[in-house]
Amino acid sequence: MVRVEAASKSYDVIVGAGLLARLGVLVRPVAGRARKVLVIHDADLPPALVSSCSLSLTEAELVPVLEPLKASESNKSLAQVERLLGRAASAKLDRRDIVVALGGGIVGDVAGFVAATFKRGLRVIQCPTTLLAMVDASVGGKTGVNLLHEGNLLKNYVGSFHQPELVIASVDALDSLPARQFRAGLAECIKHAMISADWGNLDLWDWTSGAIGPILGRVPETLAELVARNVAVKAAVVGSDERELDESGGRALLNLGHTFAHAIETLPQLSPDGDPAHAPLLHGEAVALGLRAACSTAVALGLLDDAEAVCVRNLLEEAGLPVEVRQLPPVDRILDRMASDKKSLAGSMRLVLPTGRGKARVVRSPEPKAVIRGIESISVH
Repeated sequence: MVRVEAASKSYDVIVGAGLLARLGVLVRPVAGRARKVLVIHDADLPPALVSSCSLSLTEAELVPVLEPLKASESNKSLAQVERLLGRAASAKLDRRDIVVALGGGIVGDVAGFVAATFKRGLRVIQCPTTLLAMVDASVGGKTGVNLLHEGNLLKNYVGSFHQPELVIASVDALDSLPARQFRAGLAECIKHAMISADWGNLDLWDWTSGAIGPILGRVPETLAELVARNVAVKAAVVGSDERELDESGGRALLNLGHTFAHAIETLPQLSPDGDPAHAPLLHGEAVALGLRAACSTAVALGLLDDAEAVCVRNLLEEAGLPVEVRQLPPVDRILDRMASDKKSLAGSMRLVLPTGRGKARVVRSPEPKAVIRGIESISVH
């Protein structure tokens, strides 16, 4: 159990195995007078898992309303939000009722935004089924969708902060996760390790490096510890700066690698191994590339020793994550996309860059040549 103490709400993150089969038992204590539960679930989850969750809610005297969502960046949209809001209206949910997000980060973001906006706010319970969602997306209250604007898909431009009532991370749900999806989640774990020393977790980098074998082997006890350790970092950050108002650090540090990642993630031709059949990049794959680019930029600015950058690259490769990509657009185009990232302030680019083992800081208006060095470090011609 990890406690998240945010300014607007405190809640628990329960980590373990076999938890989704007990969903009703876990939800009942926080359900209050709720009668119905809108379960927005990944359309590709095993039907037996969805049925088990539904049965458990029914046994807890809650009425499940199941609604699938195909998890993709194009479906992380206002159109899908409108569809799901209509489903909630058809099911006659009232403000006492609950939304459950059952799936990965995309499902969690969309379902959280539906909960935040239906009748001005329903409670949401996050039940992440991917590693990335367990360690990052389900905790912290960020919800939202992408915006298609002038031919560009702008990541997470529409959304709200809406903290969950409870997070249930059942690591056995990772058993059926494809290897590529599982590895993608490790990028966020590595990111947390790269900032962990600033948040009271001095040994997370060494622990993650030493445990990569059993992590990739999906040993349940190791996965539970991995999730709990990472959630503890995320909880500490969110507790200090819930709405990302600290421009010099705080929650902004969680964006390490993400400005680079968001600039390339939605480019349809990119794949982690150069095979067009594997395009586009998954979020975690883009983050892995962004982490390497951030390290190279930091080295160019004299903020990071090259040896530390090599350590990050080595761990990314051990985790089976990409550290370079083919068919990257011209550098100028990447820079333009980075400048339009929603994290920019007053037209000024902000990058989170590593400065040492487990440490990072926000750099505003970094030297363009150093940023170009970062982009070039991940490009294969």
